[in-house]
Amino acid sequence: MMVTTMARNDEAIQRNILAELDWDPQVRPNEIGVTVSDGVVALTGWVDSYARKWAAERAAHRLSGVRAVANDIAVRLSTATGRTDAEIATSVTRALEWDAFIPADGLSVTVANGWVVLRGEVEWEYQRRAAERSVRRLTGVQGLTNGIQVRPRVRPSAEELRHRLVTALVRTVSADAQQLGIEVDDGTVTLRGTVRSALERQEAERVAWSGPGVEEVRNELVVQG
Repeated sequence: MMVTTMARNDEAIQRNILAELDWDPQVRPNEIGVTVSDGVVALTGWVDSYARKWAAERAAHRLSGVRAVANDIAVRLSTATGRTDAEIATSVTRALEWDAFIPADGLSVTVANGWVVLRGEVEWEYQRRAAERSVRRLTGVQGLTNGIQVRPRVRPSAEELRHRLVTALVRTVSADAQQLGIEVDDGTVTLRGTVRSALERQEAERVAWSGPGVEEVRNELVVQG
């Protein structure tokens, strides 16, 4: 009986994801396949840009019942949008320089066969994510490895940081955040417990990364089935 119920839930999630992909104007779902097993979503097929691949992943994460997403969508560029690695590298460098949130001077860019690798150090996780966001929407990019490291300048005590994280999680996620297990050890934050959705799990991780002095976040939160 439980197996049958899980199968029905997976079928409902699959239908909802296909509908969401069709609804989202950033995604062209014609060449995307969706399978679901016990709330874990697998995306396959191909799209014509890395930005669309990322948009499809975000669309799947938005839906209730999704515990995790495996994004195996391939990026196939059309001849018209093909660019050399040198051209992509130039575009990436300019995008990083033009974004006010990114300290581009401390970053390096490598491009091989359309795949971009970012390296360097920033003070905050939002800067690391801003760099990734600026790159993934550029024409010609087929994939991205974000090797930027977070190296904070300010580090509060573990007790102070934990208190501030709990307060922020209650404010932005839910009152249930008080029941989450939050451990702080030398700049590493570990989140444990259960949340109601994959989106809530992502939000909890974002909040944790926003804490001063945080160098690493281990997100061990489990989405309730």
